[in-house]
Amino acid sequence: MTARLRITFALLWLAVLLFAGWWIGAHLQLTGDLRKFMPAPETPEQKLLIDELGEGPGSRLLLVALSGADAPTLAAQSKALRAALAADDQFALVANGDAGLDAIPDSLLPYRYLLSPTLDAQPLDAGYLAEQLDERVQDLGSPAGAMLEPLVGSDPTLETLKVAEALQPANAPRRLHEVWFDRAGKQALLLVQTRAAGFDPSGQQLAVDAIETAYAQARGDGAGDIALSGPGAFSVEIGGRTEAEAQWIGTIDTIGLILLLLVAYRSWKIPVLGVLPLASAGLAGLGAVALLFDGVHGITVAFGFTLIGVVQDYPIHLFSHQRPGVTPQQNARALWPTLATGVVATCIAYVTFLFSGVDGLQQLAVFTIAGLAVAALSTRLLLPGLIDPSPRDFADSRLLARMWSWTRHLPRPRWSLAVLALAAVAAIVFTPGAFWQNDLGKLTPVPADALARDAQLRAELGAPDVRYVLTLQGDSEDAVLQASERLQPALDALVQGGRLAGYDMAARYLPSAALQRSRQEKLPDAPALREALDAALADSPFRADAFDDFVTDVAAAKMLPPLTAADLAGTPLETGVGGLLLHGDDHVTALVSLSGLEDPAAVARVARLNGAVLLDMKAASESLVVAYRGRVLAALAMAAVLLALSVWIAMRMSVLVHLRTTGATRADIRRQTARRTARVLLPMALTTLLVLAALRLCGVELTLFHLVALILAAGLGLDYALFFDHAGEDYADQLRTLHALIVCSLMTVLVFFLLALSSIPVLRAIGSTVTLGVVGNFVLALLISRQPAAGGPDDADLAGAASAASSSLPGDAGENLAADAAPAKAGESEP
Repeated sequence: MTARLRITFALLWLAVLLFAGWWIGAHLQLTGDLRKFMPAPETPEQKLLIDELGEGPGSRLLLVALSGADAPTLAAQSKALRAALAADDQFALVANGDAGLDAIPDSLLPYRYLLSPTLDAQPLDAGYLAEQLDERVQDLGSPAGAMLEPLVGSDPTLETLKVAEALQPANAPRRLHEVWFDRAGKQALLLVQTRAAGFDPSGQQLAVDAIETAYAQARGDGAGDIALSGPGAFSVEIGGRTEAEAQWIGTIDTIGLILLLLVAYRSWKIPVLGVLPLASAGLAGLGAVALLFDGVHGITVAFGFTLIGVVQDYPIHLFSHQRPGVTPQQNARALWPTLATGVVATCIAYVTFLFSGVDGLQQLAVFTIAGLAVAALSTRLLLPGLIDPSPRDFADSRLLARMWSWTRHLPRPRWSLAVLALAAVAAIVFTPGAFWQNDLGKLTPVPADALARDAQLRAELGAPDVRYVLTLQGDSEDAVLQASERLQPALDALVQGGRLAGYDMAARYLPSAALQRSRQEKLPDAPALREALDAALADSPFRADAFDDFVTDVAAAKMLPPLTAADLAGTPLETGVGGLLLHGDDHVTALVSLSGLEDPAAVARVARLNGAVLLDMKAASESLVVAYRGRVLAALAMAAVLLALSVWIAMRMSVLVHLRTTGATRADIRRQTARRTARVLLPMALTTLLVLAALRLCGVELTLFHLVALILAAGLGLDYALFFDHAGEDYADQLRTLHALIVCSLMTVLVFFLLALSSIPVLRAIGSTVTLGVVGNFVLALLISRQPAAGGPDDADLAGAASAASSSLPGDAGENLAADAAPAKAGESEP
């Protein structure tokens, strides 16, 4: 293929990639729902955790603190911010203690007598009405008179305001200048509930942006500052930090990889050509997941591109083994059995994830398998057509010859491997401390000061505890609402006793049908109410006909059907009540969120006596992690068996081809197959033990992310061992293989070492684990998998040639004199 044809073919390949990227971008739907990476829940606690994750009221709350100005200014900013956010459909609730008349929508006004608790203790008789009318006279003469005047005629007892105040979060903080402040009076506080799920990064980002924009307008040119906290704010912060770190890590990686390839190959074409299989792999993975799943999780994309990083090795092997006299197609054909073995073995590890029952792992498996397959096939079938057929031969490198000669003098490990393995196992088993990290909270990249601030704001605002929740189950909404009402006196006693700061439940906003009917029965009929009202008006300055609307509304309330959760659609109560009532297939669960829980044992005891259950979400999440890990470990155990079997089959086929004409016996074939299989698998297995031992000795508790990183490191190690074995006894091919694997390992170490420096715990765990694994796999593969060389010069020849070259000839000519490295010493044994 001529140079012009190669350029045309490269441009055509690039055009296909651009079209594929456009198509995938148009059809790809990203999701941030973490539940896709959770296994199917089994216990009631796990099921509730999955239902609550990102959907419960606690996870959708944003805590807002305004500071940096005097109290009146902060109060004015709080009111302006609340007004702006209340008009935004992104928010289901905006509360700051300023319970105005607009807090209850018009659709709920007829139900005010059924929602208000007034009638539970006080009938609408003449005495009560007279008392209320006297208070209204005083109210109308106060500064609030203008606000109350339109309301008094139809609602002299101000049930509308009572309901509006009830809509405010439970355990509200102190009020100063008619809005919430902290106890010190330095911060104005707001509680904002988003409609977007707490762990919906894009939805939370839009909400945070809307709050910051509204505050900038409310503050104007004045002083002040805003701080946000809560799960949604944390997810936005994490996303921003991750994006920032990804940018600088990606920039350094890109520059470093380009420089490494330029130094290694001395050609600007190699970095360009090497990108094509990698880009093909990424697009193939995304396309496969987009076709097979409804939405692609962001974690799948992030992990997927990390895991298919192994494909960057495929073109490197092709470049390093290319030499004059051998066409790129012949070179690719010779490398293909070894390359294909590595690809198949690595894919096997991910095939097992397809049977994990976890949607996220299934996506990850599809992404990785499709990416590896496309990268390997494009390296085998497409890339050779773009390579210069007559590059320099890396077997002529004096530096590589010296390095290979030095490695030849390294001891061939035998029994020392067993000692090393036993030492690693001992370190893993006997190092004190927990082996697994089950607490997801310790994996958060949120700074400690931000978590402390969140705890402080939650205490000030009385926001619900995200760890503990009470549950009541029944066969209908009304059944659990009645059960919640029976539980209320016991919870009130706990609050009074100081064991609980407060609680919130759906029954606080939506009484049961029985309670609503009971309040209806206590409403007087029209004649009785008119008689009581006339008596109350006897000594009142109000006109006799001023409260005709009141009589009409009470009469209408007596005829209303009980309010249900379905009737709350489109009102501020819809999200709040909906988040506290979870519908199952054949039951309904009512949640009671808790705040300021001081005595979990006492609350659990009271709950048990009243038909409720106190659930510990932390314990539930840990049990879910344990179940998840069990599935992953079972999949990995199966993958290890299949991987070993695939390597054994590949080695047996290679031995059969090699010994076909030598008259070898079956025993010889079995012995050679077993030896080569062990030589390929041993570095990977031993490195895995060493990495685990190193992590344990450093006090690292292992997470699922360490397991994912170990899989990736094992796949890389398998490739290293396979190619060292593939080089066989051919000295020149050994040098080419050494060059390829040095470039591959340096590229991988660069990428993952930078990840190990990340402040994100997940990235740091993956980066450190893979870095240790790459170094260990390369060194052990070099010691164990390499074979004795045949056909090279001895050490004296090498030294003499190198000396002569360095003294008499410049540049590559000097390297050509040292083209061959010293052969293996006689008698070198294999492990």
